[in-house]
Amino acid sequence: MSAKRNIQIIYKEIPQGFPDASKTFEIKKGTIVLEDVVLKTDEVLVRTLYASVDPYMRFRMHDPSIKSYFDALIPGDIMTGGTVYEVIKTNNPNFGVGDVVAGFSKWAEYSVISKEISHGRPIKKIPNGKNSPVPLSYFLGVLGMPGLTAYVGLHKICEPLTPGQTLYVSAASGAVGQVVGQYAKVLGLRVVGSAGDDEKVEYLIKELGFDAAFNYKKHEDFNTILKQTCPDGIDIYFENVGGKMLDAVIQNCNPFARIPMCGMISQYNRLSDQEPIYNLVAAIGKRLRLEGFIVLDESARYGADFTTTFTKLMKEGKIKYKETITNGIECLPDALVGLFEGKNFGKGLVKIADL
Repeated sequence: MSAKRNIQIIYKEIPQGFPDASKTFEIKKGTIVLEDVVLKTDEVLVRTLYASVDPYMRFRMHDPSIKSYFDALIPGDIMTGGTVYEVIKTNNPNFGVGDVVAGFSKWAEYSVISKEISHGRPIKKIPNGKNSPVPLSYFLGVLGMPGLTAYVGLHKICEPLTPGQTLYVSAASGAVGQVVGQYAKVLGLRVVGSAGDDEKVEYLIKELGFDAAFNYKKHEDFNTILKQTCPDGIDIYFENVGGKMLDAVIQNCNPFARIPMCGMISQYNRLSDQEPIYNLVAAIGKRLRLEGFIVLDESARYGADFTTTFTKLMKEGKIKYKETITNGIECLPDALVGLFEGKNFGKGLVKIADL
């Protein structure tokens, strides 16, 4: 028996404003003897291959006494999130040694997965995982939670998805936004997106086929640029950023426009000065539909159709997927902080081990 290295990422303290990689997290070095791990009923011991960094993680970094849709992180605990992992020891009849799985687990090279650790989130065995025809990282992105988010937001809240209508998506080069835009194009909509630098804007238009896109950092007046890029008004706004952008979108919405509210990343690190929405009264006269949603509420209803649809579209080359992958578990804190600084291009991930 030999000890294996087992680095863990500890959530150290509640951040005030933007998380600081060195203050918010601790990189804890340790070892594990795999043969000595005793599993309780239904538990599995896993080796982490990929870990996802996502905006919702900042939403979990608050006072644990505050109720939310997702339990707050507890300072001193190992950080948790979406991962792809290999089962190396099992006491669960649903999983065998060697299975490759996408689910929710600790930020650690090795960890034991239980119902408590997975927070009741879906655990998906990846078919033919060791010889997957698509990158395993995609099961944390386009074929995972971000892709399902795009699918649910459009079908649950935005139907009828009428060809020729205008869809605008913010954070359009991100994990969710890039999928929203491409899927909307498949459905026949006119698609406009915004991103935070010129390279991302060029990618949206030239690689993903958006009809128009703009760098929001170059436009102080969002109302004007939306009028230019959406001259016929906005029928669907896939909301990812909140604040001033949402305010401007409401001004440019057509009657009966739909706004699935997926996220508001521009506001997550603003503790006491969140930007107000001045134009909300217009939602009454325009009969707008603004609806927040949590994708995991809908996974049972939409999951199977989503997987079938997106797998087919990817095989046909109608959906592409951009990722930013960093190597090494020690990079996880910086990768998460970089997400809020706009450093990621596409879906943010950290590769921890080869299969």
